[in-house]
Amino acid sequence: MKFSGKEKWGILLEPIFCDNHLLVLEKPAGIATQPDFHENAKIWVKEHFRKPGNVFLEPIHRLDKPVSGLVLFARTSKALTRLNEAMRERRIRKFYLAWVEGIVDEEGTLEHSLRHGNFRAHIDPNGKKAILHFKRLEVKKNASLVEIELETGRYHQIRAQFAAIGHPILGDQKYGAKERRENIALHHHKFIISHPVSKKEITFRSLVVFSA
Repeated sequence: MKFSGKEKWGILLEPIFCDNHLLVLEKPAGIATQPDFHENAKIWVKEHFRKPGNVFLEPIHRLDKPVSGLVLFARTSKALTRLNEAMRERRIRKFYLAWVEGIVDEEGTLEHSLRHGNFRAHIDPNGKKAILHFKRLEVKKNASLVEIELETGRYHQIRAQFAAIGHPILGDQKYGAKERRENIALHHHKFIISHPVSKKEITFRSLVVFSA
């Protein structure tokens, strides 16, 4: 699907899912979720459904600009309220893929206290608790591919926590990566929700082939 307006971002994938209450799209790395990707998503809805006037569409979560992957939008106020509640209660399961520097353990749990300041997250005993779980999927040269499930959803959580254990995400120089890249090797590839209206459990998966 090609969005109108912001042509510099080129061709985007077809929606992963769309019904009367939800829209799931793939965000390319290098685009801010708000306002850029959000506005383009509104344009797609308006054009696809030939909607006059304003379009109701709100993201349930955000991805950092250099991060790619799935973004969930609510198309109705009812869906927005129920999905925000599910997010607060940690009933939405979010999974990421990341290539990190070095060879990490086969699996593990990271728990830190994080504080948000100066456009990055800092380890701080007085910060908010941040917990994630990971398993190693592949090793290539001196890098590891890991799948990560977030238990909490703090600012820059994955980036800060892996940097804290000496394994920053490839290309993430803000958190100490050695190699410079235009974007970082972090991708939101799967999430599981209970549909806000039907209550049916749905798993959404990215169609992007993610590589180092």
